[in-house]
Amino acid sequence: MPEARIVESITAVGRDAWSRIFPGEIESFDYLLAVEQADLAGFRWRYALVEEGGRLVAAAPAFFTEYPLETTLNRTGHRVAAAIRHIFPDALTLHLACLGSPCTDTALLGFDPGADFDRRLVLLRRLLGEFERAAKADGCGLLAVKDVPENARDLWAAALTARYRPVPGLPVAQLAIDFDSVETYLGRLSAGTRRDMRRKLRARQAVRVEVRHDLEGVIDRVMSLYGQTRSRGEMAFEELTPAYFTGALERLGGNAICVLYYADDKLLAANLLLKNNDLLLDKFFMMDAEAGRAYSLYFLSWFQNLELCLQEGLSGYQSGQAAYGNKLRLGSTLLRTSMYFRHRNPVLNGVLRLVAPLLSADLGGEAAA
Repeated sequence: MPEARIVESITAVGRDAWSRIFPGEIESFDYLLAVEQADLAGFRWRYALVEEGGRLVAAAPAFFTEYPLETTLNRTGHRVAAAIRHIFPDALTLHLACLGSPCTDTALLGFDPGADFDRRLVLLRRLLGEFERAAKADGCGLLAVKDVPENARDLWAAALTARYRPVPGLPVAQLAIDFDSVETYLGRLSAGTRRDMRRKLRARQAVRVEVRHDLEGVIDRVMSLYGQTRSRGEMAFEELTPAYFTGALERLGGNAICVLYYADDKLLAANLLLKNNDLLLDKFFMMDAEAGRAYSLYFLSWFQNLELCLQEGLSGYQSGQAAYGNKLRLGSTLLRTSMYFRHRNPVLNGVLRLVAPLLSADLGGEAAA
């Protein structure tokens, strides 16, 4: 009989056991440990485990936090929330228990290798039951699953049943590296986009690129760029720390790099990247907005990353959950995601179901472009 438990540190699981059920996962044990040790304000980390005969057979990261509901509302939702907060300042802050991580692109869920759909469903239901028990014991009323990718939706939906309400999340942009050179890639773009990219790439002559595995001497400037970039975003859930960036680079070794972009010896942009044998994952691109636009740094970083993929023989480039218009224009496809939620209080659960459309990701029409 599978036994489930919740632990507060991934070190209680161990790298070998975790990696066995997450083989090849780019957001790996060491990445999650770096997140755990980064002192992100307001987050308490949890890991939901299912074991059988002392062997780990299913697992998922999770977190508890105080969640301002408007954090991930769309534009209409923000306006409604602002009006409510004006009258009831604390009404929209909920005690949240969430399966997933604020620092991964999608919900991570690992199983014993070889487990079929029916076996996975049994294990996931056991995991979910223990997670809900722990959330209740901690006083969390709002329960959620963050960023379920569409290729895992059937399993999650079967386990969550009708108790949880799904809403669309932010898609993940992906580009297949099925070309042998940047020139071949450019040839696949529209004529207008190809001309525009060639024009932007001329800025390379004035930009110095440095690929690093540490941030010694530049961490303060990187955090300044991160702060500027975060302040421009419409959604800001977690606030990253210097220890997040330095920890990821230290713990992942050669599987994490930071690409720095300079002009006139001034650091104007930084790009944290993770990689494995197949994929390059763009975690954060941070830029001085005015200077960055002047040098087309977003687009220079895009082509720099494609060249890294080609050099490493990687088959995919995953560029995250923003700027969909540019990414679609540059040939990416979108992996849809879903969020699921319910409140243990039936009245509040009914209210949340009514306002669920306000929780849906607002892509500004870019996802359909």
